[in-house]
Amino acid sequence: MMNKNQVCAAATALTLLMAGHATAQDIDNTSFSYVGSWSSLSLYKNFENPFWSNHIPEASGGNISTNVTTFDQMGLGGGEVYRLMARNVIEVTSTVADYAVQDAPELEGLDMPMMAPDVETARQVAEAYWPVLDEAFSERFDGAKVLAVAPYPSQVVFCNAEISSLSDLAGKKVRASGRTTAEFLEALGAEGITLNYSEVPGALQRGVIDCAVTGSLSGYSSGWYEVATHLYPLPVGGWDHVVTAMNGTKWQSLSADTQEWLLKELKENYEAKVWATAVDETKEGIACLTGEGECSRGEPGNMVLVQATESDFKAVSRHLEEKLLPNWADRVDQRWVDRWNETIGSVTGLQASK
Repeated sequence: MMNKNQVCAAATALTLLMAGHATAQDIDNTSFSYVGSWSSLSLYKNFENPFWSNHIPEASGGNISTNVTTFDQMGLGGGEVYRLMARNVIEVTSTVADYAVQDAPELEGLDMPMMAPDVETARQVAEAYWPVLDEAFSERFDGAKVLAVAPYPSQVVFCNAEISSLSDLAGKKVRASGRTTAEFLEALGAEGITLNYSEVPGALQRGVIDCAVTGSLSGYSSGWYEVATHLYPLPVGGWDHVVTAMNGTKWQSLSADTQEWLLKELKENYEAKVWATAVDETKEGIACLTGEGECSRGEPGNMVLVQATESDFKAVSRHLEEKLLPNWADRVDQRWVDRWNETIGSVTGLQASK
C-alpha cells in the first residue's frame, strides 16, 4: 500500500507527464488549408492525403478541420508554393526541396546526388540538417516553420538508350530532378535538361531527351517503363526530399500546446511511416519496372537493370568533392557552409568549402 509521500510523488509525476504532452482538449479550434505534392504519386496518395484529410481531424478530437488539395490540382508547378506560403496565400504546403532552390539555395545542401547511397544515411542526413532547414525557411519565407522532411524513393535514371554504367550517360540529354543533379550530370559529360515531370514520357518517346531522373516507384506509377528501356538504380538524383512547412502567421497563431502536438503527430504518423517504406518502395519500384522481383502494383515492365560499378562510386566521390560541393558553397553565405559541415558533413565525412 502506498504511503502519503508516495501518493504525492506519483500525482506530481503524472501532472508533469500530462503537462508535457498536449491532449485533444488542449488543441486549438482551428483549420489548416494544406497544399500537397504530386497528386498522382504514392507519397500524396498513401501518406500526405490520409494524414491531413483524416488523421489530423480525428486525432485532434474534431478541434482541427482541414482542406486538402495539391499544387498540380491547383495548376501550379510546385516551385512557387513556398513563395505563396510566405505571402499567406497558402497556410501549409509540401513540395520537393529542389524545386525551390532558386529562392533558397540552402535547400540544395540537403540532397546532393548519391551523397546518401542508402535510406539509412539519407535519414541521418535529413535529421542532422533539420535545424539548418528550419532557420533557412524562417529567413527566406517570412518566418515559415519546417514541419516535416520525407523522401520519395531513390531518384534513379531511366534511359531510352542502351547504357551499361554511369559513364555511358556522357553525351546524352538527361532530364535532371534539380540543379545539383544537372551539375552532376554535366560533370559526367551529359547534358542536364530542365523539364516538367509531366512532360518526360513524351520527351523520352520522341527522343527529345535520352534519359530522365525520378523515383523508381514514381516512374512506374507514371508509366515511364513504357518509353524507357534501361534503368540505373542508384540515387543519381538523391532522394528528392519533400519538405512540409507552415507559413509564419499561421504558426504563430497556434498555441504552444498545439504546435507541440502537431510536430509530434507529423513525426510519428507521417514522417516515420514514409521513411519506413522508402526502402521497400524503392525495391518494389525496381521490381515493377524490370520484372525482377515481386510487383504488387500491377503488370511489371521489362526494363534492363544496369549494375553499378566500382568506378561509378569513385567518380561520384570525385565529382562531389571537386565540383558539386564547391559550386553550392559559392551560392550561399559562409555560415551556411559551416552549418553544413557541422551537420551533414559529420554524417557523410564530406566537407564543403568555397
